[in-house]
Order: sequence, then structure tokens, then C-alpha cells
Amino acid sequence: MAKEATVAPHIVWHPTTVTKKDRQDKSGHKSCVLWFTGLSGAGKSTLANAVESLLHERGFRTYVLDGDNIRHGLNRGLGFGPEDRRENIRRIAEVAKLFVDAGVITLTAFISPYREDRALARGLLDQGEFIEIYVKCPLELCEKRDPKGLYQKARNGEIADFTGISAPYEEPLSPELVIDSGELSVRESAERIVQYLHEQGIVQ
Repeated sequence: MAKEATVAPHIVWHPTTVTKKDRQDKSGHKSCVLWFTGLSGAGKSTLANAVESLLHERGFRTYVLDGDNIRHGLNRGLGFGPEDRRENIRRIAEVAKLFVDAGVITLTAFISPYREDRALARGLLDQGEFIEIYVKCPLELCEKRDPKGLYQKARNGEIADFTGISAPYEEPLSPELVIDSGELSVRESAERIVQYLHEQGIVQ
């Protein structure tokens, strides 16, 4: 079980000479986190990559932090119980914060099932820098898609603590965007998100 570490009293934050605003000015756009949350199979990773492609084509600095990819390295060894899930999200939220400080539009694709953990991630960033995107999709459709065969394994008892089956998913109460991946195409969804970024003045 992961335990949250505390910062030793003799460790002091060292300010950088080049600021976040300096990096944003160099990039030509503001930086933020697009936090994609939803059930497994809802289309989070697919949508995050589609949005990144649109932004990259237009010359914006971007990076996708994907749940499975992060568990291959930084979060390798963490399980899927509540405490390890919390630590998983805490770590990625801290990494996302560094990317935002670097002036990068950061897209994170994680189930992140608990509201408290998503609130923790939001609290690390300045106002307007955390954009919660609920990729909404009925459980039945997620199971039908089941690109990794995980739902069937969960139903068979081969996977414990599986969100939507043997572990809860807490829907966002007031996300910045709700994308119904059962109704909209990937392209339509991605364009809607990019339009939101324009409306918020993050990109021009």
C-alpha cells in the first residue's frame, strides 16, 4: 500500500529564473491540464490523442500522459486498491503540474474514479489551469467495446477492484466539459474540446 511522503523541513523550494509565464510566452499559448476521466473503454486515451493531434498540427506544445503508459514506469508497482489509486493520481497530478509550469498543454487520460483525488489534482494548479473532461459512456457500451478484454476478466473474477464492476466510479459533479462518447464521433469530440480552449483564451 502506498503511503504519502511528507517534505522534510530542511528542503526548501528553489525559485527558477525563467518563469511559467516566460515559457508560455515562448510557446505562444497558455498551458493547462486537460484531465480526461471516465470508465475503462469510454474512449479517454483515444480522445486525448485526437485532441493532441489537432493541437500539434496547429503548432501548440502538447504532451499526453496516459494511465497505462505511466504504470509502465513512474507508477509501476502500484496496485488498483483505493490507496494505490490515490497515490497513482497524486503522482501524475504532480507531474502534470510540472508540465504546465513548462508551458505545455498536458492531456491526462486516467480513470481517476474518486472525486476527492481529482479535487486534489485540481488544487495543485492555478485557477483555470485544470480542465476536467468527463468522457461519459454507458457501462454497457464500455463493456461492449472492451478493447482490452478487461470487463470480461473482471466479471470472471480474474481482476479485483475493477472500476464499474467491483469498484466504484464517482461521476464528476461540475466538470468543465462533458463529452458523450456514445453519441459524438472522436473528431467531433476533439474539435469541441479545442473550441473550448479557444473560448477560454488558452490557445488563439
